[in-house]
Formats: sequence, C-alpha cells, structure tokens
Amino acid sequence: MNLIKPKKLKPGDTIAIIAPSGVVDIDAINKASIYFTNKGYKIKLGENISKTDRYLAGSDVDRLSDLHSAFEDNSIDAIICARGGYGALRLANKLDFELIKKHPKIFCGYSDITVLNALLFKQCGLITFSGPMAQSDFTGNIIEPYTEQSFFNALCGNYLEIKPIENKLYSNNSCSGILIGGNLTTLATLCGLDFVPDEKFILFAEDLNEPVYKIDRAFTQLLNIEKFRQNINGIILGEFTDTDNNAYLEQYFKNLSNELNIPVSGIFPITHSKKKTTIPYGAKAVLQNNIVQISDFTV
Repeated sequence: MNLIKPKKLKPGDTIAIIAPSGVVDIDAINKASIYFTNKGYKIKLGENISKTDRYLAGSDVDRLSDLHSAFEDNSIDAIICARGGYGALRLANKLDFELIKKHPKIFCGYSDITVLNALLFKQCGLITFSGPMAQSDFTGNIIEPYTEQSFFNALCGNYLEIKPIENKLYSNNSCSGILIGGNLTTLATLCGLDFVPDEKFILFAEDLNEPVYKIDRAFTQLLNIEKFRQNINGIILGEFTDTDNNAYLEQYFKNLSNELNIPVSGIFPITHSKKKTTIPYGAKAVLQNNIVQISDFTV
C-alpha cells in the first residue's frame, strides 16, 4: 500500500471540527474552540454541526457534506471530530475516497469514528489518528494532562512510545506491523466491508459497558474473516471498562492468546476514559517488552 502521511500540525494551522456521528452540545463545541484558539490555532466549524436529526448530528447528507468539505478545503490543515455516538457507519458507502486522497490531512477521533479511521486507511492509505475529540476531551477547565500531551505529541511529531498503565502479558513475545483498531464493537460492525489491511498488523482494541460475551462475539466476528486472522500479528489491549465479569474477561484474553499464538499485551491507556493515548492508525509499530514504539507517520 502507498501510505499517505499527513502534514504535522503546527501553530497557526486551521482545525475543522465536524460531527460525523451523534448530536453535539454546541456550547461544549464552543468551549473546545476557545481551547484550541488559546493554543494558537484557528478554528472552523462544520456548517451543519449544530443540526439534529433524531440521534444524529444532522442528516447523512449534512454530515457527509461537512466531512467532504473539510477535506476539500485547502485552508484547513486538520480535522477533529466532535464526538462519537452513532452515525459514521451510515456514511461508509457514501464516502468520496478519491476526493480525500487528493486532499490528505490530519483526521482524529475515536469510538464511533473508528469506522472512518478504518475506511480512510484501507481505501485511501491515509494515516489517521485514533484520539481525543472536541466535545469529549477539550471542553473542561482542566484538560487531562496525559491526553493533551499525547495528542500534540502525535499530531505534531513523528515518533511515539506508549507504556502500559497496568502490566498484563498474556504472551510476552514481540511483534511488529501496522496499527489498526479502536473501539472493538464498532470495528466489528465493519464486517462485510473492505477494511482489513493486506499486510501484517497489530490490533489495538478497547470498549466500555459491554458484557464479556459481546467482547468475545466482536473478536470472533473479526477473526472469522480469513484475511483478518491471517494478518493479525499481535493484540494491544486498552481498557475494557464496566464489563460484567473481569475474571471471565481475563480468561478470555488468555484463551485468545493461546488460540492465535500471537503476543497479547495490556493494559494501555487506549480508552473511553479521560486519560487516553493518541494512536496513528496505519503507522508502523513494534510491540516489545510490553512497550509500543510507533514511528514515521507524519511529514
């Protein structure tokens, strides 16, 4: 695959905030805008960002228009999604990948935005970022320091090293590959679409409020894809918060490591919680001694 690496974010750049998924709190978006302005960036909000269509931030046409416009507008240097929820999957078969390839730039979000990270990488070769979002992470009086530092290190740099918040080695072997993943159950909704890389990859995964059987089901759905099972080289576990049975979850991850005979490591600050890592989706990575080293993802 011919990778497209976005340009590093630098002071004075223009950041677009768009809402491809759920309804936004426009007051929170305005607070995030102030935060980024105070950091030295210009802000441009999606034209339809304040719209509501049931549980969606406007119609599919509205949300898709804002996404395409943010890529096509050459005055915009980076796109940060407002929030997750649901809605990105509804855009999956409507995305103009040729337009996006012609106007590559930073694109960042997590949770439901996992859909877009996966498709933009597979269909365009664009390295995106699984990381914090405007409404979710940049509206408080105090921004979580780790989240803030990781975000700017990733978008403004070209090398990251991620250490676990809790050492859990289900297999202590090392591996390498490109990084793909995000919210596990959201990634599983892509089954049936062309999102699996053709090369070896390391899967990073997190989730919240899911019983263990649904975590099992999501992994099983993905591993039932022949190319997915053939190309997975390791698993980096983030936080699986508020599940129903931690003992069952531990046993499941041990069984998974044994079944696949690949490294499975955790627990990393990849999460819906406030303290989260920004990960370049599609970047080259090495997992060794429960440390992830990522390089060469921006220009």
